Amino acid sequence: MRIVRFSDGDNPRYGALDESSENIVALRNDPLFAPVEPSGQIFELEDVRLLSPVIPRSKVVGVGKNYADHAREMGGEAPDHPILFLKPNTSVIGPDDPIVLPPWSQEVHHEAELAVVIKTLAKDVPVDRVGDVILGYTCANDVSARDAQRADGQWTRAKGFDTSCPLGPWIEVGPDLDVTDLRVTSSVNGELRQSDTTAHMITPVRELVSYISRVFTLLPGDVIITGTPAGVGPIVAGDRVDISVSGIGTLSNPVVAG
Repeated sequence: MRIVRFSDGDNPRYGALDESSENIVALRNDPLFAPVEPSGQIFELEDVRLLSPVIPRSKVVGVGKNYADHAREMGGEAPDHPILFLKPNTSVIGPDDPIVLPPWSQEVHHEAELAVVIKTLAKDVPVDRVGDVILGYTCANDVSARDAQRADGQWTRAKGFDTSCPLGPWIEVGPDLDVTDLRVTSSVNGELRQSDTTAHMITPVRELVSYISRVFTLLPGDVIITGTPAGVGPIVAGDRVDISVSGIGTLSNPVVAG
């Protein structure tokens, strides 16, 4: 099942894509807090605007240098434990929303990532129970201001600015998705920039969720972005960035000057 958050010109609503992926079956309530219950209304996908499939009520947890090749391209070796950082929920945007380049940065990069959406309060979760706290998965772009990252010595400004966390296009829900071997790619203006699989993560998805739950209490709607493969690079005004994860879909955003 694919859960979407959408607007038909009114308030944001929740829905599920039908098997054709051309229609949305509207839901009565937010599936994070209520059973999935159709409302009886059906919308054509082309007639609505997809929004970020979730707005984290608490936080987005990022993971740095979780692919060895990316760690090396950033000038270091793979870390011996996950490097964590936070992005505020004000950084989140949805499909086709513009990434607004901050005027104080001259070097903004794309970062393609698999994202995990948490469905219930989670603290100190064992690896074999991680599936119990996950609603599903979506695509993410951890947009990063590299010059600010270098200048500040920490990552809050570089990775937390408004529009720096595109998510979407929907949440893939279901036990059949094998997150241990999904291809993660980014393209800029149709040119492939990144391509690797989650099989090459230093810390795999389930172990990541368990580890993070021992650091932060995770709340319903929290999102974990799981790290980016090698191949990150600059984006400038006028670009369009496509982030794809196999088995999920493609998240596309234009880039504009701030």
